[in-house]
Amino acid sequence: MEDILDLYAKPYQPAFPVICFDEVPYQMVSETRLPLPMQSGTPQRYDFEYKREGTCNLFMFLQPLRGWRHIKVTNRRTKQDFAFCMHDLVEIHFPEAEKIRVVLDNLNTHTPAAFYETFPPEQARRLTKKLEFHYTPEHSSWLNMAEVKISVLTEQCLKRRLGNQEIVAREVAAWETERNNIKATIDWRFTIPNARDKLKRLYPIKDEQ
Repeated sequence: MEDILDLYAKPYQPAFPVICFDEVPYQMVSETRLPLPMQSGTPQRYDFEYKREGTCNLFMFLQPLRGWRHIKVTNRRTKQDFAFCMHDLVEIHFPEAEKIRVVLDNLNTHTPAAFYETFPPEQARRLTKKLEFHYTPEHSSWLNMAEVKISVLTEQCLKRRLGNQEIVAREVAAWETERNNIKATIDWRFTIPNARDKLKRLYPIKDEQ
């Protein structure tokens, strides 16, 4: 835990960006009947019935200190999908970085081994050398700021009926652009002293002599 909190406390360093990474499934649904149009004094009304259209996956990239985020919509969340996300991070989003420090959870797909299962060895090694993984402790995914942003995305964009992956990708991209334009950040106040004070039960107890 302190490893991640220490990382959050560091000042902004363009050559060593801190990126929080997380993922979430999304259930797509469509309407079974056309909504009733809005009228004077009456909002648009939707029927309670809907049709399930399967699921897609959303990968969230977040650079807290810069107020930048990117969401990648995919069919699944396999090791290969993770590897391609890390490839995008290195080759597209931060090609000039010396080292990218990634905060992520301990999901079994989140390992450098995924690179070697997806890319040629030389490319996999190049990605491994550019990335530095910082894993959240078990049952402590709340330490990942990307999880906070997924909650905001859900509340502001996804809490409605979106019927297919193309629509999801389009709506998410619009939300991403708006939030990036205003450089929306997180006022993170949980520090190492806070952790030592409020989570004493998690620290080893030194026997008194």
